[in-house]
Amino acid sequence: MPGRKLASPSSEGNAERRSQPRQRVLKGAIIRFNKGYGALECVVRNLSENGARLAFGETTAVPAVFDLKIAGNEDVREARVRWRTPDSVGISFS
Repeated sequence: MPGRKLASPSSEGNAERRSQPRQRVLKGAIIRFNKGYGALECVVRNLSENGARLAFGETTAVPAVFDLKIAGNEDVREARVRWRTPDSVGISFS
């Protein structure tokens, strides 16, 4: 939207607010939403016990709440978007 600024991560500011340190990773993942009828592929760029940074081609279609399934892991975690840029979102796990 013109005139609207997206919140973006500050590497120093966000690091101080995190209760758990994040590890850099590069893993494929899928988000599922709309009762499982919607899905988007993404890449997990960093990960902690409490949240993650996900990279997308663009984030306009990423909903505020979704389920995250990371490749190589059987767990599906509910996630909530905390910030977004045009190509990434920061999430916290519910």
